Amino acid sequence: MSGCPFHFTRRGFLSIAGAAAALGAGLGAGHFLGDKGNGLSGSAASEAFWGSHQSGIITPAQNHTYFAAFDLVTNKRDDVIKLLQNWTSATSRMTQGLTAVQENSEGGDSGDTQGLPPSRLTVTFGFGAGMFSKEGTDRYGLAARRPEALVDMPVFAGDQLVSERTGGDVSVQACADDPQVAFHAVRQLVRLAEGIAQIRWTQVGFIANPTDNRTARNLMGFKDGTGNPDTRNSALMDQFVWVGQEGPEWMRGGSYVVARRARIALEHWDKMKTSFQEQIIGREKKSGAPLGKKDEFDKGDLDAVDADGNLLIPENSHLRLATAASNKGAQILRRSYSYNDGVSYTAERWPPWRQGMEYDAGLLFMCYQRDPRTGFIQIFDKMSKFDMMGQFVTHIGGGLFACPSGVHQGEFIGQRLFQAV
Repeated sequence: MSGCPFHFTRRGFLSIAGAAAALGAGLGAGHFLGDKGNGLSGSAASEAFWGSHQSGIITPAQNHTYFAAFDLVTNKRDDVIKLLQNWTSATSRMTQGLTAVQENSEGGDSGDTQGLPPSRLTVTFGFGAGMFSKEGTDRYGLAARRPEALVDMPVFAGDQLVSERTGGDVSVQACADDPQVAFHAVRQLVRLAEGIAQIRWTQVGFIANPTDNRTARNLMGFKDGTGNPDTRNSALMDQFVWVGQEGPEWMRGGSYVVARRARIALEHWDKMKTSFQEQIIGREKKSGAPLGKKDEFDKGDLDAVDADGNLLIPENSHLRLATAASNKGAQILRRSYSYNDGVSYTAERWPPWRQGMEYDAGLLFMCYQRDPRTGFIQIFDKMSKFDMMGQFVTHIGGGLFACPSGVHQGEFIGQRLFQAV
């Protein structure tokens, strides 16, 4: 292998095949380029809910997220329709800074966002495999409508997925510039789901807000999301993000989201020299430029070598393995968030090198694509085996969800799926 070899040991549950690879070229989404929202600044802005595509996919990334995966606990198709109708109505109101339901309605609203502006709230919905069949039962008559692209996720090298943090029948991702606004949105949807759906797992996330309005940095200290396709380029979005005529009618204009909770061994990463970290990522830490280049957005030269003939961008570096040039042109739209859930302490029964404090922190990796088979799965299969960053990261949960097209006023999310039955 060209570049920096490995001569050190990591804690037992981390392997070189670890799942950090899927964090992508630049590890996630960071802030998307361009103005936020509708031209207003900060919390005063609101994002449109109605439209051909769901908001929260190519929307410029907000500062906070609250992601929730739900299990459907009803066997009645009409219950699911009622839930989606209520969720659509509530979300359309909350994104405009209103209560989830009419203020004089039974049950009301929790009221914890009174006096707060919309904060660019978006709520993006997705359907997991359990929406179509579960435990061999076609409980809603939708089994034949499951998209081919909504595959069962393969087990990747290094995966250590925990069942309690994996899967789900429905996904909800609330994003906002105020963390309370994002949590409030999911909280109200949970209230409306009583007896129909219940939370399976959740994850809170955040994105740094750099003063220069440039690319944010992740918890590893590197700029995050540099390699994303330009969300302002509609041709690129049609090519890589939005489902086209190849998909079922109800999914056209929608997208597939892969969510992965990736824990990063920050306590070990922080001990590495910056030069070594740069070899792992394939970029300079300060500027974000590919090794051998000067600017963050310069294209990495995968053939460039140093005076000794070694590749400037190591063959097992994150950048090289994630770039489209190494993956038959495949690209995904990363929209990830850092998370910090405190610390844990290893027990004395572990070997000395495993004992001590560990951060429960890392990345809620999120990516949208037209087809996960030619997007995330194609990219991550190779990266999970070879990415040097896998020594520091372990994927412990997540899921794949089909996010249907957007809705227009008078419709509910996923309506075309149920009408087709």
